[in-house]
Amino acid sequence: MQDIQHYMRPGALQLTSLPPLSLYIHLPWCLRKCPYCDFNSHELSNGLDDDLGQRYVQALVRDLESSLPMVWGRTVQTIFIGGGTPSLLSPHLLDQLLADVRARIRLAPDCEITLEANPGTFERDRFRAFRQAGVTRLSVGVQSFNDDFLRVLGRVHNKAQALAALEEAAQAFDTFNIDLMYALPGQTREQLKADVNQALQFSPPHLSVYHLTIEPNTYFAKFPPVLPDEDIAYDMLDDITALTGQSGLQRYEVSAYARAGHQCQHNLNYWQFGDYLGIGAGAHGKLSFAHRVVRQVRLRDPMRYLQGAEAGNAVAQEDEVAREDLAFEFMLNALRLREGFAVQDFVDRTGLALTRLEGALQQAESQGLIERDWKRIRPTDKGFDFLSDLQGLFLSNSD
Repeated sequence: MQDIQHYMRPGALQLTSLPPLSLYIHLPWCLRKCPYCDFNSHELSNGLDDDLGQRYVQALVRDLESSLPMVWGRTVQTIFIGGGTPSLLSPHLLDQLLADVRARIRLAPDCEITLEANPGTFERDRFRAFRQAGVTRLSVGVQSFNDDFLRVLGRVHNKAQALAALEEAAQAFDTFNIDLMYALPGQTREQLKADVNQALQFSPPHLSVYHLTIEPNTYFAKFPPVLPDEDIAYDMLDDITALTGQSGLQRYEVSAYARAGHQCQHNLNYWQFGDYLGIGAGAHGKLSFAHRVVRQVRLRDPMRYLQGAEAGNAVAQEDEVAREDLAFEFMLNALRLREGFAVQDFVDRTGLALTRLEGALQQAESQGLIERDWKRIRPTDKGFDFLSDLQGLFLSNSD
């Protein structure tokens, strides 16, 4: 970790204010590596024992302590504990971790604290114990309620376990999310609708539905399954939007649907180009200073991370975001939101004038992909449907 003066020296930007700050905490272990997953996750088929869990929590705290000079005086608005499978961590260790975090950095009074959980690690009353430890929002990785698809996806749970876990989540949490996937190998529209309707039976405040994509360096990349064609996938997305809308969920982001007041504040901060400190093996972070924006990546291998964090240096890579890349990075995130972004946020968070984007904005507007006024820019329905095309306009106009 560099000395704090290194980040405060003069540079290419002039940011007049800093964006909201979030904290991301990564737990890198799973019971089994899913064939589609490109996240930093490593198999622990027998689960996470308390000795390794305790050592990892202590490493996280040391990592946070080493990072404090970079965020000194700032308040954390949201915490997201992701993975891997963070619910492998015992409730008492999670309680210790959150207590240690609170002792070292100021949290907003209404700080949203999300924990990712898998039904395969579900035990009766475990979710309630997470709630008592301070978690305010649970995100349950169901992916499908169809046992055949769950086997294809390499999930360690079945439909019955998913239903039991969601029943417990709905009782223990005012806000919880269900993760589903669509365009699965061999999936029909009717099977997709059955999954969505099953999820909606729990009246979830938040639903995330992701298109299965084949990512590099995964099992599916080496042995690709046959997925539904693009037209069927578009029809499935229309089905998802219709069914969720009928249940009172609004599509506020490309893959996210929520009831009023239940949007994921942590993810909103990502999409609005906010800051986030990332700790844990392989965690990514983005931090703003008066004259620069910096991205960091922690050591990826769990054992190397433990050693690095314990020694006070878990950072594997650190890069200053080039001034010419800031506009595209902002737009790549902000255009995922149904409400788009405030013009002033672009200026505040990139240090750039909006005129830098005028060519791309005019092009997007002429193609019916955005609508705008002097305060706000948002994607149209067409822009939402062809988001990659819309984002690509800003990549070619970002220099």
